[in-house]
Amino acid sequence: MDFFEQQDQAHRQTRKLLFLFLLAVIAIVITVNVSLALIWSWGFGGAHGSVAPAYPRGFFLVNTFVTLLFIAGGTLFETWRLRDGGDAVAKMAGGRLVMPSSTDVRERRLLNIVEEMALASGIACPRVYILDNEDAINAFAAGYHQNEAVVAVTQGTLSRLSRDELQGVIGHEFSHILNGDMRMNIKLIGILFGIQMIAGLGQELLYWGARFGSSRSRDDKGPPLQIIMLAVGAALFVIGYVGIFFGRLIKSAVSRQREFLADASAVQFTRNPDGIGGALRKIGGLTAVNHCGSRIDNPHAEQLSHLFLGAARPQLLSGLFATHPPLEERLKRVYGRNVAFLDASVMSEDTAAQKELPEGVYGFGARNVEAVRQAAIPPRSAVNMSGTQQPGSVAVQTDERRKMSFSPVLLQAARDTQFACALVYAMLLDRNQSEAFVVQQNLIRQVANSQANLAQQYLLEIEAMKNGVRLPLLDLAMPALKLLTTPERAQLLSLAAKLIAADQRMTQAEFVVLAVLERRLGPQAGRSVPVRYANVAALRSEVCLLLSLVAHSHTQQNIAEAAFMRAAAILPELEFSSADLMATASSDFFDVRQALEKIHQLAPLAKPFLIRAMLAAAARAPDVHIEAPVADLLRGVCAAIDAPVPEAVVNAGGISSN
Repeated sequence: MDFFEQQDQAHRQTRKLLFLFLLAVIAIVITVNVSLALIWSWGFGGAHGSVAPAYPRGFFLVNTFVTLLFIAGGTLFETWRLRDGGDAVAKMAGGRLVMPSSTDVRERRLLNIVEEMALASGIACPRVYILDNEDAINAFAAGYHQNEAVVAVTQGTLSRLSRDELQGVIGHEFSHILNGDMRMNIKLIGILFGIQMIAGLGQELLYWGARFGSSRSRDDKGPPLQIIMLAVGAALFVIGYVGIFFGRLIKSAVSRQREFLADASAVQFTRNPDGIGGALRKIGGLTAVNHCGSRIDNPHAEQLSHLFLGAARPQLLSGLFATHPPLEERLKRVYGRNVAFLDASVMSEDTAAQKELPEGVYGFGARNVEAVRQAAIPPRSAVNMSGTQQPGSVAVQTDERRKMSFSPVLLQAARDTQFACALVYAMLLDRNQSEAFVVQQNLIRQVANSQANLAQQYLLEIEAMKNGVRLPLLDLAMPALKLLTTPERAQLLSLAAKLIAADQRMTQAEFVVLAVLERRLGPQAGRSVPVRYANVAALRSEVCLLLSLVAHSHTQQNIAEAAFMRAAAILPELEFSSADLMATASSDFFDVRQALEKIHQLAPLAKPFLIRAMLAAAARAPDVHIEAPVADLLRGVCAAIDAPVPEAVVNAGGISSN
């Protein structure tokens, strides 16, 4: 199942989950009314067992209204509290943000692995959190969409796993990012909070009821307030577990099959079954010691349980209500056979200091070539958009092609917030236009004088790189850029727009950089976009503009027409002809930005057809490698509409070393 199918399934599954949520609310309302009716009869009935007086007027109506208000208020409050997406979830779990420039050995290895995965996936590098107080092996990814994701791992994951195993865990979490699982998972946190918080209120009443003393003995007016508080608290605690029961039922309906998919994707990403397999085996080995090798002790563990790699709490019911499949079953799917658990004792310092690739060089899966041969698992680059393997793919060749080099100067800049801003400015400087270049330099000095010289230095480094490496470098800089405050982000975007306007025109390269920056750092970054268009037929002119822009990346008119018609064949409902190909002069990038805003609102299952059409228009002929400039354009389009970058585009962008 690909990203778009998962998004569509999430939309359809939402209706199912809302139905289960409605059942949970009805069950809670009934239980509340029955419980309070029994308490009223017992507490305010006549002395010596006389018949209880009639219930107050509107007794059940008030109970129902207050219960619904309580549930709705809790859900709305929690949803509002999670408005910042993955960062809010990570902080709720007790996470500490890892600075992109960290030099700690284990933190640096973790950051390097996340950067490798981001480069291989063609998405913005996620921010990384560590749960310092959790000694078990666990991890999660969270966010409203793939370019605003965070990845969090426990301290136990860092200290107990080898590099390959840690890479497998991160591959598992990247599957959740790329398959679009995260948005549904965050919605569940808010929705389920309302029905599960009643148990917390019951605990509070039990606590204060136990501390509240009273010397008054029971008389004809009923029991003392202390007894009533204890009775109501116990009732609410039991009622709350009705919510927890339905919460686990809902989460198990969502997460179990997705964990199998994420395990398989982790093997595919890393080309090493011993990566995620070894991590799961160590969770099993640790479980034999502490009854739950992936246990999370944070108070919000139950609330966040469906996000994690492994069960956050011991699973008393391993069947219908378990949020995760049994470890034995997951391992059997990874290895194709039963395997034993592994000892999860803390690694030695020698293992922790395992040799890395040279700084600035990323070799995705390069250490796992032999494992690939033995497991006969196709590398991710050998899989096309439909999921079928391409003939003649060789893992060793793929590993060599996937090595990407960056200048150490640029890599250091990408990991520091202020240097990353100068790096962005450098990407927009144009020395070919001397007058505009002077204007650009003056603009930078007026707003950020200290970064002007840095920008010129980085420009020299960027010009020495191969085409197609600029946007991957911008992806790596995203964790540092997201540390900017809201005013600082606004300043960065404003200055970027002014640098582009210095020569009173917008080039394709400038458009791409600005599109990525606005989507990831703008005021709307991280927010979900409503679906307004069911299919591309409603956006014929916008699609025509986009396909014409891609087709005109081929300078010869006859080649551009052939590329446009290849794209038109993928979207037959639009009935395009060669006459619909727009002239190059009409491809104004300001118009393209407006078109992308509408295309962003397409239904999930409509977007892959558009992306396939763009891929068809991008190549000079079928099955021909896409050139770097048009690959960058497609990256920018995918960033603007929150779609995953196709493998052919990732491979076109700077996959050879310097």
